[in-house]
Amino acid sequence: MPSISQRGQDMPASPIRKLVPYAEAAKKRGVHVYHLNIGQPDIETPPSILDAVRHFNFKVLEYSHSAGNESYRHKLVSYYAKKNIDVNYKQIIITTGGSEAILFAMLSCLDAGDEVIIPEPFYANYNGFATEAGIKVVPVTSYIESGFALPSTEAFEKAITSRTKAILICNPNNPTGYLYTGPELNTLRQLVKKRGLYLFSDEAYREFCYEGEHLSAMQLEGLEENVILLDTISKRYSACGGRIGALVTRNQEVLDAVIKFAQARLSPPAFSQILGEAAVDLPDDYFNTTKEEYRKRRNALVERLSRIEGVFCPSPGGAFYAIARLPVSDAEHFSQWLLESFAFKGQTLMLAPAEGFYGTDGLGKNEVRMAYVLNVDSIHNAMDCLEAALREYPQSFSSKKAHNLSYK
Repeated sequence: MPSISQRGQDMPASPIRKLVPYAEAAKKRGVHVYHLNIGQPDIETPPSILDAVRHFNFKVLEYSHSAGNESYRHKLVSYYAKKNIDVNYKQIIITTGGSEAILFAMLSCLDAGDEVIIPEPFYANYNGFATEAGIKVVPVTSYIESGFALPSTEAFEKAITSRTKAILICNPNNPTGYLYTGPELNTLRQLVKKRGLYLFSDEAYREFCYEGEHLSAMQLEGLEENVILLDTISKRYSACGGRIGALVTRNQEVLDAVIKFAQARLSPPAFSQILGEAAVDLPDDYFNTTKEEYRKRRNALVERLSRIEGVFCPSPGGAFYAIARLPVSDAEHFSQWLLESFAFKGQTLMLAPAEGFYGTDGLGKNEVRMAYVLNVDSIHNAMDCLEAALREYPQSFSSKKAHNLSYK
């Protein structure tokens, strides 16, 4: 019998999705499941951008340019200009979701065996992209006690080896919601300049900052050859299924490499480029209402968590995620138990165990990520479930590892 590749064996399962079979089974039993495990907003996709797709006049659904429609890239120049990011349309390559932008950056800037440093906890799929690219993720730990602030320069310096080629950040952060400050980004600026590294900056959540202003890595002086911006419309416009992202850089050598990978996959999705282009024309105040709604949800979640004995959750400054430490020793087992054995008034909640967002073994075992993408009433209901569950959870189970997980 033929065997699968080592890469296939090494590919990590998603901590966000691997409990899905248990959620599906709970629903079949008639239990309502509040999904706090995944960043799928319930905010309505703007009708005008959906209409742009519905009413677009074409006779042939043809390939676009491998870098994306020129008209869309010109539109994005104006979008970035409003964010004080000065680029031209040739410095933008449209990708199939932010995921492809991340993968293209890794493939273009690092060789197999090279290393990328990422503050942990980090978006778990970075591990998957690194496995695909044959590179090594080196975690540098941030801590819940400090709200997951950027690790020290010394911690980064200690992690750098001869194979280190890049540092990757997500700002605001997924999964912690931490918003990096100007001084923290300046620390990274000095470090990547000194060491001649790339700085990959995933800015998928830049519109959702609640404490302070967002500073893009593209605004850091003197890093024109170092910064690779990774972007997506998924969360910005509640259009996760659109699968449209962008890789933006002023480094021409990187652009020349990336376009070859883009050519190999032919072109990004046609309909979603139409949607993305229309989204740039949304009024400037479009995000005000959405941002305020997420702020209310964040406040509701953090306030409720703060009232539960033994729970600790720093208030996130951006995005729509929070990591909470629970009074259990194995959050993965607890999360499975919630779906498999628990219900409160016919309801339960689905969490993302945080261990899968860490690269260092043993960290995050008693933490979970929660996405506050549901309305405030649903968040309160979910917190009622969590509070009841922590009272009922047999602590003798908390030391046992979750079992029979289906990795889908």
